[in-house]
Amino acid sequence: MDELLELRGVVEAPPEAVAAILLDVRPGGRSPLATTGTAEPDRGDVFTVTRDGSKLTVAVDREALMVTVKGEWWFQGVTTVSNDERGALVSYRIFNVAPGQRWAVRFVSRGPLNAAPADFAAQLAALGTELGCKAYPLN
Repeated sequence: MDELLELRGVVEAPPEAVAAILLDVRPGGRSPLATTGTAEPDRGDVFTVTRDGSKLTVAVDREALMVTVKGEWWFQGVTTVSNDERGALVSYRIFNVAPGQRWAVRFVSRGPLNAAPADFAAQLAALGTELGCKAYPLN
């Protein structure tokens, strides 16, 4: 598993408050990571959902304050919340989890990797709006 990108940002609210929203990722949830569609199974912290024609496996680790989204081939995104002197530090990392074929992943990952900083900034802004506080990317 190779890390392709790491983004970090601050939400000036307690980590537990940020996590309460961020981990609500089921379709219709409050999290900016939540997607539309139908989750299967309809309960629990590990489920699949289809987005843009791709099946994603979503796993919520409430103890670690972490959401993992894994695609069907190369993509795995991990979002975590941790303590920071300003409030909560939100980290988002994208990994290549495809066995071999690194050249192909380099080609297909360009779009998602290029879009990730703006998407992450928008997710931070949504968290800040929901919590009524400042939220901003660090890198």
